[in-house]
Amino acid sequence: MVGTGFTSRNEALGMIDTSVEIVNKLGLHARASEKLIGVTSKYTASIQIGKANALVDAKNIISLLMLGAGKGTTLRLLIDGADEQDACDEILALFAARFNEAE
Repeated sequence: MVGTGFTSRNEALGMIDTSVEIVNKLGLHARASEKLIGVTSKYTASIQIGKANALVDAKNIISLLMLGAGKGTTLRLLIDGADEQDACDEILALFAARFNEAE
């Protein structure tokens, strides 16, 4: 499972609230985090990622590395802003592509 298969728009909060599973062998390590920031930094939307309610800024490499998210970890993704759907689609595609790393 890479995405939940269901990306919900939290109408009460006015944002996308979904989850994604890390499927690449090395997890969210430095190179993968750098690739994720390459995607998240293109968007003006606020993008947070983390475990349950312990969310961090998905545009900050130190915060991403501090998650310690290995293979099999399910992360919550909250995206809020004008370009939130485009950001969500690209982030989920990056996770599905295993950060374009050879396994």
